[in-house]
Amino acid sequence: MKLRKVSAASAAVLALALTATACGGDDGGDSGSSGGGDKKITIGIKFDQPGLGQKTPDGYAGFDVDVATYVAKKLGYTEDQIEWKESKSADRETMLQRGDVDFIAATYSITPERSEKVDFAGPYLLAHQDVLLRADDDKIKSPEDLNNAKLCSVTGSTSAQNIKKKLAPKAQLQPYPTYSACLPGLQNGAVDALTTDDSILAGYASQAQFKGKFKLGGFKLTNENYGIGVKKGSDLKNKINDALEAMVAEGAWDKAVKDNFGPANYKNEPAPKIGDIKS
Repeated sequence: MKLRKVSAASAAVLALALTATACGGDDGGDSGSSGGGDKKITIGIKFDQPGLGQKTPDGYAGFDVDVATYVAKKLGYTEDQIEWKESKSADRETMLQRGDVDFIAATYSITPERSEKVDFAGPYLLAHQDVLLRADDDKIKSPEDLNNAKLCSVTGSTSAQNIKKKLAPKAQLQPYPTYSACLPGLQNGAVDALTTDDSILAGYASQAQFKGKFKLGGFKLTNENYGIGVKKGSDLKNKINDALEAMVAEGAWDKAVKDNFGPANYKNEPAPKIGDIKS
């Protein structure tokens, strides 16, 4: 009788220990630690930039999405373990500082000001400010030719203002709410040019409804080094750099460029070396 009591007590202790062990297994399930199981990684992208980061009825598409997916895979995550989160330009540093996302790939130019708040892996793309023109336009061959031209000016953007102040003071700024709203105006002649990063312009021009209708000026007005943002001090920075180097070495980077920008005949720069920031 006494032996049975000891056995019952031992069984209870053993059951309790097993229960505690099972519960303790959740401790390693934080997002961003490693792949496997039901773990997730949260990645910030743009939802409204065709060719780069766009939310579509079929999911998410674009060069930034392809880069982020490749990086996540190298970190040990499958596509279905990725949680995509919209990262608007004004929110990116805050999202990283709060831990809302593990990393951000969203046309995120590396600048000294931003680098004080967050860390960057990369760069993974060197873009330039440029202009988008009608395919049959033969009058605008240099930034100076934008004098007296109607230049799309998007609310909150400094790109058009930069051209007017520095290169073409007589440019006529035409206000539009978004870049996508500029495209029909450019097509029908309401505006003569649209300006922002060439990668973004190529993405818009690559849309099926605009295929063959636009061309890039090729002016290379600025250098925009796109990096992947992580929280300050995060050990993900070095891991992401390793993944980016592998993406280039394996040819996946070139394929992503061709898939997303090819229809616009985007003359991209070669893949930049990690840490090589062009000023």
